[in-house]
Amino acid sequence: MGIGHQPLEAPVQVELRHSPSYAAARIHLAPGEQFQGEAGVMVMQSFGVTVQSQMQGGFMSALKRSALGGESFFVTTFVGHPQSPTWVDVAARLPGDIAVIEVSPNRGLALTKGTWLASEASISLDTKWGSGSLFVGGEGGFIVHCTGQGKVIAGTFGALDLLELPPGQGFTIDTGHLVAYDDGMQVKIRKVAKGWIQSGKSGEGFVMDITGPGRVWTQTRNARGLVDWLTQVLPFTRG
Repeated sequence: MGIGHQPLEAPVQVELRHSPSYAAARIHLAPGEQFQGEAGVMVMQSFGVTVQSQMQGGFMSALKRSALGGESFFVTTFVGHPQSPTWVDVAARLPGDIAVIEVSPNRGLALTKGTWLASEASISLDTKWGSGSLFVGGEGGFIVHCTGQGKVIAGTFGALDLLELPPGQGFTIDTGHLVAYDDGMQVKIRKVAKGWIQSGKSGEGFVMDITGPGRVWTQTRNARGLVDWLTQVLPFTRG
């Protein structure tokens, strides 16, 4: 039985710490309990936790998640001590908040590139196309798709917002500020203006129109904007 299909006897307890600016999630593991995480996500852990690294879902699934979804090729599995309770702290690379999101068999979750931190062992991960419209670029197109039953931990850059949309209502968001959304929502990625020149003048690239019903998680900062700013202010280095 694969790591993404193990039976879950009881919900894993996740404690959020240091929110909202520098959040970390403490995962409390019952004896023998497992949790899976992005490579390098661990901040610290109690004695007795065993760490394993493997491809979740096989070679092709791991390759898609790495090349298209922006996640690492290998998934780290944290296994609690067989007799004693243990814990693991995980955190995102950039400063911000953390969302703990419940996934159920009838409601999967789409996570944008680089936001998945960890999830229960009962959650399966796959990489899928995030929109029915044509999209070329590094953000917004491919998503990490989470299915199963259990908790998913997502990291944000900046403050976290949760919007719950009723049927037919929606909004437009810059793709760099989107964190996650429920399965079944209507999403369409497009240029912010009709032409490429007008889109360039606006300072925006691609945006997403998203319509309910469903939940949407957003972040107040944009990693692409940080990279652009650093590129402008850092001194030029000659090779």
